[in-house]
Amino acid sequence: MKYSYYPGCTLKNKAKDLDAYARASARALGFELEEIEDWQCCGGVYPLGSDEIATKLSSVRALNEAKEKGQDLVTLCSACHHVIKRVNDDMKNVEDIRTRANNYMELDEPYAGETNVLHFLEVLRDKVGFDKLKEKVVNPLTGKKIGAYYGCLLLRPGKILGFDNPENPTIIEDFIRAIGATPVVYPYRNECCGGYISLKEKEMAKNMCDKIVDSAEGFGAEMLITACPLCMYNLNKSTEGKIPVVYFTELLAEALGVKEEVEI
Repeated sequence: MKYSYYPGCTLKNKAKDLDAYARASARALGFELEEIEDWQCCGGVYPLGSDEIATKLSSVRALNEAKEKGQDLVTLCSACHHVIKRVNDDMKNVEDIRTRANNYMELDEPYAGETNVLHFLEVLRDKVGFDKLKEKVVNPLTGKKIGAYYGCLLLRPGKILGFDNPENPTIIEDFIRAIGATPVVYPYRNECCGGYISLKEKEMAKNMCDKIVDSAEGFGAEMLITACPLCMYNLNKSTEGKIPVVYFTELLAEALGVKEEVEI
């Protein structure tokens, strides 16, 4: 099974491990991530201006390329997933944005939101299946108590992203069980880490991250996993060695026995 794959900018530099472990794990699970040619930055932030078109065009290009290949489009970075999924919803449901974007694109045929956008975790849940994933595990992470950190962007707005219940998500906890570990549910797992305010309001962002980390540790988590490079950065700045924070793909590769094959 092949999927069109949009890695995004950060996975080519600061988050190479998130990308590399995902590719190795995909091969072990029997599917292929086919990187889109000449993809461009999605912008990292979904533009809220109703008349903003230019910053959505890179997402439309990626979506249209997947459409032309007849493939679903898979993402890994929480921010990329958020932007591309919302732009896809615009192209499907907002006539003015669809018309204006297509006027810029010079496509063989207009794009109208036909591509199905999936996060890598959704591929594991909905295409591979967590039961099948469990069967593929050769190195179960038995005894590890792991807290899932969802953050904001994977879950909200819930009706558009359709990723999981934004108030009580379970997908990462189910993933943790599938690789043999024990999920730790704690109150701040879907609260904001401070996001981009960490560039300007460092103390405020640190306070937000401290609450997350302290909450997870207080409920018995020995480590946190995330899918978001920005969350990873902010949480690691806050943990100060209390508990490790890693990408979920690293633990997946470890459980599947392919972690040592990965060169980063």
